[in-house]
Amino acid sequence: MAAESTTLPPLEALPQIPVLTSVSCSFVLAVVYVGSLYVWSTKYNRDHPTTIKRRFASVSIVMFLAPLFVYFFSSPELLQREPFPKLLGFRWHGLWQATVIPYLLTALLYLGPIYVNMQNESFRSYFDLDYWRGSLSNIIWIRNHVMAPLSEEFVFRACMMPLILQSFSPLTAVFITPLFFGVAHLHHIAERLSLGMELSTSLLIGLFQFTYTTLFGFYSAYLFARTGHVIAPLLAHALCNHMGLPDVQDLWQQDLWRRVLAIILYLVGLASWIYLLPIATNPSLYDNKLYWNV
Repeated sequence: MAAESTTLPPLEALPQIPVLTSVSCSFVLAVVYVGSLYVWSTKYNRDHPTTIKRRFASVSIVMFLAPLFVYFFSSPELLQREPFPKLLGFRWHGLWQATVIPYLLTALLYLGPIYVNMQNESFRSYFDLDYWRGSLSNIIWIRNHVMAPLSEEFVFRACMMPLILQSFSPLTAVFITPLFFGVAHLHHIAERLSLGMELSTSLLIGLFQFTYTTLFGFYSAYLFARTGHVIAPLLAHALCNHMGLPDVQDLWQQDLWRRVLAIILYLVGLASWIYLLPIATNPSLYDNKLYWNV
Protein backbone atom coordinates (compact mmCIF):
# COMPACT_ATOMS: atom_id res chain seq x y z
CA MET A 1 0.00 0.00 0.00
CA ALA A 2 1.42 3.40 -0.97
CA ALA A 3 2.35 5.77 1.85
CA GLU A 4 -0.03 8.65 2.39
CA SER A 5 1.18 12.01 1.14
CA THR A 6 2.28 14.43 3.83
CA THR A 7 2.26 17.44 1.53
CA LEU A 8 0.42 20.34 3.12
CA PRO A 9 -2.36 21.98 1.13
CA PRO A 10 -1.41 25.30 -0.47
CA LEU A 11 -2.01 28.40 1.59
CA GLU A 12 -5.13 30.35 0.83
CA ALA A 13 -4.34 33.34 -1.36
CA LEU A 14 -5.01 36.83 -0.08
CA PRO A 15 -8.16 38.47 -1.43
CA GLN A 16 -7.25 41.08 -4.02
CA ILE A 17 -7.80 44.83 -4.21
CA PRO A 18 -7.09 47.04 -7.26
CA VAL A 19 -3.47 48.01 -7.86
CA LEU A 20 -4.50 51.66 -8.06
CA THR A 21 -5.98 51.44 -4.56
CA SER A 22 -2.96 49.86 -2.88
CA VAL A 23 -0.39 52.03 -4.65
CA SER A 24 -2.37 55.24 -4.09
CA CYS A 25 -2.79 54.49 -0.40
CA SER A 26 0.92 53.73 -0.06
CA PHE A 27 1.83 56.95 -1.85
CA VAL A 28 -0.47 58.98 0.40
CA LEU A 29 0.97 57.31 3.51
CA ALA A 30 4.52 58.16 2.41
CA VAL A 31 3.60 61.78 1.64
CA VAL A 32 1.71 62.21 4.92
CA TYR A 33 4.56 60.70 6.91
CA VAL A 34 7.19 62.99 5.38
CA GLY A 35 4.82 65.97 5.47
CA SER A 36 4.29 65.47 9.19
CA LEU A 37 7.98 66.19 9.73
CA TYR A 38 7.66 69.62 8.14
CA VAL A 39 4.24 70.70 9.35
CA TRP A 40 5.92 72.70 12.12
CA SER A 41 7.36 76.15 11.50
CA THR A 42 10.69 76.18 13.30
CA LYS A 43 14.04 77.94 13.06
CA TYR A 44 15.90 74.99 14.58
CA ASN A 45 17.68 72.15 12.77
CA ARG A 46 16.55 68.52 12.83
CA ASP A 47 18.70 67.65 15.86
CA HIS A 48 17.38 70.39 18.11
CA PRO A 49 15.25 68.98 20.98
CA THR A 50 12.35 71.26 20.07
CA THR A 51 12.30 69.99 16.49
CA ILE A 52 12.58 66.37 17.60
CA LYS A 53 9.76 66.65 20.15
CA ARG A 54 7.45 68.28 17.61
CA ARG A 55 8.23 65.58 15.08
CA PHE A 56 7.57 62.92 17.69
CA ALA A 57 4.11 64.41 18.13
CA SER A 58 3.31 64.65 14.42
CA VAL A 59 4.51 61.16 13.46
CA SER A 60 2.55 59.76 16.40
CA ILE A 61 -0.59 61.21 14.84
CA VAL A 62 0.38 59.62 11.50
CA MET A 63 0.85 56.28 13.29
CA PHE A 64 -2.66 56.64 14.70
CA LEU A 65 -4.14 57.39 11.26
CA ALA A 66 -2.16 54.89 9.16
CA PRO A 67 -4.07 51.73 10.25
CA LEU A 68 -7.27 53.37 9.01
CA PHE A 69 -5.97 52.97 5.45
CA VAL A 70 -5.64 49.23 6.01
CA TYR A 71 -9.06 49.01 7.63
CA PHE A 72 -11.01 51.00 5.04
CA PHE A 73 -9.21 49.96 1.84
CA SER A 74 -8.51 46.26 2.47
CA SER A 75 -10.68 43.57 1.01
CA PRO A 76 -13.82 43.06 3.17
CA GLU A 77 -13.28 39.33 2.77
CA LEU A 78 -9.82 39.58 4.31
CA LEU A 79 -11.07 41.71 7.21
CA GLN A 80 -13.73 39.12 7.97
CA ARG A 81 -11.27 36.23 7.67
CA GLU A 82 -8.37 37.53 9.77
CA PRO A 83 -8.08 39.55 13.01
CA PHE A 84 -7.14 43.14 12.21
CA PRO A 85 -4.03 43.23 14.49
CA LYS A 86 -2.71 40.17 12.64
CA LEU A 87 -2.81 42.09 9.35
CA LEU A 88 -0.53 44.71 10.93
CA GLY A 89 1.93 42.10 12.18
CA PHE A 90 0.75 41.91 15.78
CA ARG A 91 0.14 38.35 16.92
CA TRP A 92 1.34 35.92 19.57
CA HIS A 93 2.21 32.87 17.47
CA GLY A 94 5.88 32.93 16.55
CA LEU A 95 6.51 36.14 18.52
CA TRP A 96 9.65 35.06 20.37
CA GLN A 97 11.12 33.61 17.18
CA ALA A 98 10.42 36.87 15.32
CA THR A 99 12.02 38.81 18.17
CA VAL A 100 15.23 36.78 18.36
CA ILE A 101 16.05 35.09 15.05
CA PRO A 102 15.90 38.06 12.61
CA TYR A 103 17.80 40.21 15.11
CA LEU A 104 20.63 37.67 15.31
CA LEU A 105 20.54 37.31 11.54
CA THR A 106 20.97 41.07 11.16
CA ALA A 107 23.78 41.08 13.72
CA LEU A 108 25.52 38.42 11.62
CA LEU A 109 25.64 40.90 8.76
CA TYR A 110 27.61 43.20 11.09
CA LEU A 111 30.05 40.50 12.20
CA GLY A 112 33.06 42.49 10.94
CA PRO A 113 32.05 45.86 12.46
CA ILE A 114 31.16 44.15 15.75
CA TYR A 115 34.65 42.64 15.90
CA VAL A 116 36.21 46.04 15.19
CA ASN A 117 34.10 47.64 17.94
CA MET A 118 35.26 44.96 20.36
CA GLN A 119 38.82 46.20 19.86
CA ASN A 120 38.08 49.66 21.23
CA GLU A 121 36.29 51.29 24.13
CA SER A 122 32.92 51.61 22.38
CA PHE A 123 32.06 47.94 22.90
CA ARG A 124 32.85 48.06 26.63
CA SER A 125 30.43 50.94 27.06
CA TYR A 126 27.51 48.57 26.41
CA PHE A 127 28.19 47.01 29.80
CA ASP A 128 28.27 50.38 31.55
CA LEU A 129 25.03 51.39 33.25
CA ASP A 130 25.90 55.06 32.81
CA TYR A 131 25.99 54.55 29.04
CA TRP A 132 22.39 53.35 29.02
CA ARG A 133 21.28 56.08 31.41
CA GLY A 134 22.83 58.68 29.17
CA SER A 135 21.39 57.13 26.04
CA LEU A 136 17.86 56.89 27.40
CA SER A 137 18.00 60.54 28.44
CA ASN A 138 19.35 61.65 25.05
CA ILE A 139 16.48 62.59 22.77
CA ILE A 140 18.59 62.13 19.61
CA TRP A 141 19.43 58.57 20.69
CA ILE A 142 15.74 57.90 21.37
CA ARG A 143 14.83 59.26 17.95
CA ASN A 144 17.40 57.13 16.13
CA HIS A 145 16.92 53.91 18.08
CA VAL A 146 13.27 54.00 19.12
CA MET A 147 10.98 56.52 17.45
CA ALA A 148 12.38 56.38 13.91
CA PRO A 149 12.37 52.55 13.68
CA LEU A 150 9.00 52.32 15.42
CA SER A 151 7.21 54.92 13.31
CA GLU A 152 8.81 53.99 9.99
CA GLU A 153 8.29 50.26 10.35
CA PHE A 154 4.72 50.72 11.55
CA VAL A 155 3.76 53.02 8.67
CA PHE A 156 5.89 51.59 5.84
CA ARG A 157 5.69 47.93 6.78
CA ALA A 158 2.74 47.23 9.12
CA CYS A 159 0.33 49.55 7.30
CA MET A 160 1.70 49.66 3.76
CA MET A 161 2.67 46.03 3.14
CA PRO A 162 -0.79 44.57 3.92
CA LEU A 163 -2.25 46.77 1.17
CA ILE A 164 0.46 46.09 -1.40
CA LEU A 165 0.30 42.36 -0.68
CA GLN A 166 -3.38 42.39 -1.66
CA SER A 167 -2.44 43.53 -5.16
CA PHE A 168 0.92 41.91 -5.81
CA SER A 169 2.76 38.67 -5.07
CA PRO A 170 4.91 38.68 -1.91
CA LEU A 171 8.17 38.92 -3.87
CA THR A 172 6.87 41.81 -5.96
CA ALA A 173 5.57 43.57 -2.85
CA VAL A 174 9.00 43.25 -1.25
CA PHE A 175 10.48 45.21 -4.15
CA ILE A 176 7.70 47.82 -4.39
CA THR A 177 7.25 49.14 -0.84
CA PRO A 178 10.95 49.97 -0.27
CA LEU A 179 10.74 52.48 -3.11
CA PHE A 180 8.26 54.51 -1.06
CA PHE A 181 10.58 54.11 1.93
CA GLY A 182 13.62 55.27 -0.03
CA VAL A 183 11.86 58.27 -1.57
CA ALA A 184 10.59 59.24 1.88
CA HIS A 185 14.20 59.86 2.91
CA LEU A 186 14.95 62.28 0.07
CA HIS A 187 13.59 65.13 2.19
CA HIS A 188 17.03 65.25 3.83
CA ILE A 189 18.27 66.93 0.63
CA ALA A 190 16.16 70.01 1.44
CA GLU A 191 17.47 70.00 5.02
CA ARG A 192 21.08 69.98 3.82
CA LEU A 193 20.42 72.78 1.35
CA SER A 194 18.89 74.87 4.14
CA LEU A 195 22.14 74.43 6.09
CA GLY A 196 24.14 75.87 3.19
CA MET A 197 25.41 72.68 1.57
CA GLU A 198 26.09 72.84 -2.18
CA LEU A 199 23.38 71.39 -4.41
CA SER A 200 25.67 68.85 -6.10
CA THR A 201 26.96 67.57 -2.76
CA SER A 202 23.47 67.42 -1.28
CA LEU A 203 22.15 65.50 -4.30
CA LEU A 204 25.06 63.04 -4.20
CA ILE A 205 24.52 62.34 -0.50
CA GLY A 206 20.78 62.11 -1.11
CA LEU A 207 21.27 59.56 -3.89
CA PHE A 208 23.56 57.49 -1.68
CA GLN A 209 21.05 57.66 1.18
CA PHE A 210 18.20 56.70 -1.16
CA THR A 211 20.22 53.68 -2.29
CA TYR A 212 21.01 52.24 1.12
CA THR A 213 17.59 53.03 2.64
CA THR A 214 15.95 51.31 -0.32
CA LEU A 215 18.23 48.29 0.07
CA PHE A 216 17.39 48.12 3.75
CA GLY A 217 13.72 48.52 2.80
CA PHE A 218 13.96 45.36 0.68
CA TYR A 219 15.31 43.46 3.68
CA SER A 220 12.78 44.93 6.09
CA ALA A 221 9.82 44.22 3.79
CA TYR A 222 11.14 40.68 3.30
CA LEU A 223 11.28 40.15 7.06
CA PHE A 224 7.71 41.38 7.48
CA ALA A 225 6.30 39.24 4.67
CA ARG A 226 8.22 36.12 5.72
CA THR A 227 7.64 36.32 9.48
CA GLY A 228 4.25 38.06 9.57
CA HIS A 229 5.54 40.09 12.53
CA VAL A 230 6.33 43.80 12.59
CA ILE A 231 8.72 43.28 15.53
CA ALA A 232 11.21 41.56 13.20
CA PRO A 233 11.90 44.53 10.89
CA LEU A 234 11.55 46.97 13.79
CA LEU A 235 14.41 45.45 15.79
CA ALA A 236 16.51 44.99 12.65
CA HIS A 237 15.95 48.67 11.83
CA ALA A 238 17.02 49.76 15.31
CA LEU A 239 20.19 47.65 15.09
CA CYS A 240 21.06 49.01 11.64
CA ASN A 241 20.52 52.58 12.86
CA HIS A 242 22.85 51.89 15.77
CA MET A 243 25.59 50.21 13.75
CA GLY A 244 25.36 52.53 10.74
CA LEU A 245 27.54 52.00 7.70
CA PRO A 246 30.87 50.21 8.22
CA ASP A 247 33.60 52.56 9.45
CA VAL A 248 36.40 51.90 6.97
CA GLN A 249 38.71 54.38 8.70
CA ASP A 250 38.35 52.54 12.00
CA LEU A 251 39.07 49.28 10.18
CA TRP A 252 42.35 50.52 8.68
CA GLN A 253 43.51 51.84 12.04
CA GLN A 254 43.77 48.25 13.28
CA ASP A 255 47.12 46.48 13.15
CA LEU A 256 47.73 44.19 10.16
CA TRP A 257 46.55 40.86 11.56
CA ARG A 258 43.48 42.34 13.24
CA ARG A 259 42.69 44.13 10.01
CA VAL A 260 42.98 40.89 8.03
CA LEU A 261 40.78 39.07 10.56
CA ALA A 262 38.23 41.89 10.46
CA ILE A 263 38.05 41.75 6.65
CA ILE A 264 37.58 37.97 6.82
CA LEU A 265 34.76 38.45 9.34
CA TYR A 266 33.18 41.09 7.09
CA LEU A 267 33.10 38.56 4.24
CA VAL A 268 32.07 35.61 6.43
CA GLY A 269 29.27 37.66 7.98
CA LEU A 270 27.94 38.73 4.58
CA ALA A 271 28.19 35.23 3.08
CA SER A 272 26.55 33.65 6.14
CA TRP A 273 23.75 36.23 6.08
CA ILE A 274 23.03 35.50 2.41
CA TYR A 275 23.06 31.75 3.01
CA LEU A 276 20.94 31.82 6.17
CA LEU A 277 18.44 34.48 5.04
CA PRO A 278 15.88 32.09 3.46
CA ILE A 279 16.45 29.49 6.19
CA ALA A 280 16.18 31.80 9.21
CA THR A 281 13.08 33.50 7.77
CA ASN A 282 11.20 30.34 6.81
CA PRO A 283 7.52 31.21 7.42
CA SER A 284 6.94 27.88 9.18
CA LEU A 285 9.26 29.02 12.00
CA TYR A 286 6.87 31.88 12.72
CA ASP A 287 3.59 30.12 11.97
CA ASN A 288 3.09 32.65 9.18
CA LYS A 289 0.28 31.38 6.96
CA LEU A 290 -0.97 34.79 5.86
CA TYR A 291 1.48 36.75 3.74
CA TRP A 292 4.12 34.42 2.29
CA ASN A 293 1.90 32.20 0.15
CA VAL A 294 4.19 31.67 -2.83
